[in-house]
Amino acid sequence: MRPTRAVAATTADPSPLWRVGAGFGLALAAALTATSLRAEAITSHGISTFGELKYAADFAHLEYVNPDAPKGGEISVWAFGSFDSMNPYTLKGRAAGLANVFFESLMTGTADEIGASYCLLCETLTYPEDRSEVTFTLREGITFSDGSPLTSEDIVFSYDILLEKGLPSFRAQLAQKVEMVEALDSRTVRFVFKDDIPTRDLIADVGALPVFSKAHYEANGRDFEETSLEPLLGSGPYVLGRMDVGQTIVYERNPEYWGADLPINRGRSNFDAIRIEYYADYNAAFEGFKGGTYTFRNEASSKIWATGYDFPAIQQGTVRKETLPNGAKATGQAWVFNLRRPQFQDARVRQAIGMMFNYEWSNEALFYGLYDRVNSFWDNSDLMATGAPSEGELAILQPLVEEGLLDASILTDEAFVWPVHKPSEGVERSIRRKATRLLTDAGYDVVDGFWEKDGQRLTVEFLNDSQTFDRVINPFVANLRSFGIDARHTRVDNAQMTARERPPQYDFDLVTTFMGTEYIPGTSLRQYFGSETADTSTFNKMGFQSEAVDRLIDVVLDAKNNDELTTAVHALDRVLRAEKFWIPQWNKNTHTVAFYDMYEHPETLPPYGLGNLDFWWYNAEKAEELRAKGAL
Repeated sequence: MRPTRAVAATTADPSPLWRVGAGFGLALAAALTATSLRAEAITSHGISTFGELKYAADFAHLEYVNPDAPKGGEISVWAFGSFDSMNPYTLKGRAAGLANVFFESLMTGTADEIGASYCLLCETLTYPEDRSEVTFTLREGITFSDGSPLTSEDIVFSYDILLEKGLPSFRAQLAQKVEMVEALDSRTVRFVFKDDIPTRDLIADVGALPVFSKAHYEANGRDFEETSLEPLLGSGPYVLGRMDVGQTIVYERNPEYWGADLPINRGRSNFDAIRIEYYADYNAAFEGFKGGTYTFRNEASSKIWATGYDFPAIQQGTVRKETLPNGAKATGQAWVFNLRRPQFQDARVRQAIGMMFNYEWSNEALFYGLYDRVNSFWDNSDLMATGAPSEGELAILQPLVEEGLLDASILTDEAFVWPVHKPSEGVERSIRRKATRLLTDAGYDVVDGFWEKDGQRLTVEFLNDSQTFDRVINPFVANLRSFGIDARHTRVDNAQMTARERPPQYDFDLVTTFMGTEYIPGTSLRQYFGSETADTSTFNKMGFQSEAVDRLIDVVLDAKNNDELTTAVHALDRVLRAEKFWIPQWNKNTHTVAFYDMYEHPETLPPYGLGNLDFWWYNAEKAEELRAKGAL
């Protein structure tokens, strides 16, 4: 079913024509003309960036769920480190895992579509062809988890509080998008977007904002920028159960959840409880799983996956080990340089350091051949740049070269990829020779066995809070030191790591992070790569600033169709990779999971989500059998 078209409601017109006096004939004629241009509007149950929505307005449930999945039971997982806050929207403290589970948004996506958003809190949305504004009509009977009504006033309040006190980089982007938000009545809210900016993604962007209770916030004297162990009030299917600060947190399904019977929610939120157990050590977490302290593990250690799953519960069949398909693009896991450090401001230096990482040896010796090397910010997707630039890319890149914002080599060189090593320990001579030329060209000389420039030794510190990464970092450090770079590996605890890698400190040389990108990239690109976020963002840890990249992000945001988007992202990916501010790590195209045999999932999983906390379910009979065996 296609979205319907209708004449826009008068409530969406900020200047009702009946207020124009008879003496203003020319003004009236002009107003009538302007109104006629925007009079035809689209009313729908969702919106797609490009093309048609997969699900019609009368869909019964998402294709990848079991609509008859039973409700009940508990699923438990583990998390690294600790937590001291239930506020995920502030830089202060470390929020608990799933701390945003309480909050819903006007719209939500699915795990089997790219670029689609469907009404959740809203019943319909109405917008003009140019997407310059949108009016959401809320569903009837929406309540927060305490039973109080959720109205359009809460939507406006949530927008305002995010704009005033949200994460700095997020605030900066939000302020550039929205001209006005107004509650037209208790169930209708209107967003008007700023002129002269791309509007392609704006409806989905504002539709994804979390919604908080204004009354609860004000009655409890809350401060959005402060940490708190008392969560803000939301409308989602889960509420806070019990908590052992820093160690355990339990979320309980709200039996009075207002949206349980919506088609978008059928077959989802099936567990009565979701429990998270915290561990300071990856190996200790695995021992906890073996002992039944928690019951579901998405295995991220290739060594443990290859060698560790031979314990009695596996042999007895009480724990299942499964490899499930994963069609999602790579996560963008990488080491990133702190470009605020003077020694890392030359891309040749960054490249020479990155070349000392022998991924091929690591994959064979440490990862049991389970991974693929990542080279692109959109790896494992069609958005990854390959080879030399296409004609479409050249048309985008040529003006930036002519303005002196990019080196001319970007027009002829193939997209940068890191060197392929022999899978033997160390770094072969040909790669060392190339790295030597890079450092020499950057003005470095070898003094007493180490590279120096202007009397300053080239140093690099790996900041790390994960014992599991020791076996990856230490050989990398050894390669760097054998090449004459004064490298060291510094282990810190979780709290230190959080403080040192965030603003305003940014006190690190290299840290592991995730360079998150989207299939249809939006304004989050500015949070990761935009110049304006270089000293405020928790995502742009590098402090990356480039006018050329800022301009390319604008091109991506202005793409009108999928072909234009693909070409623009190829150009952006190519330029970002040429900067070499990251040393990408690895990815695998499967989910490697293990769980106590009391959980079930649909036979066919969606391509873009595992969904173990979303649409898997609990088999009570199997759980009783496990208890009878003493496995739980």
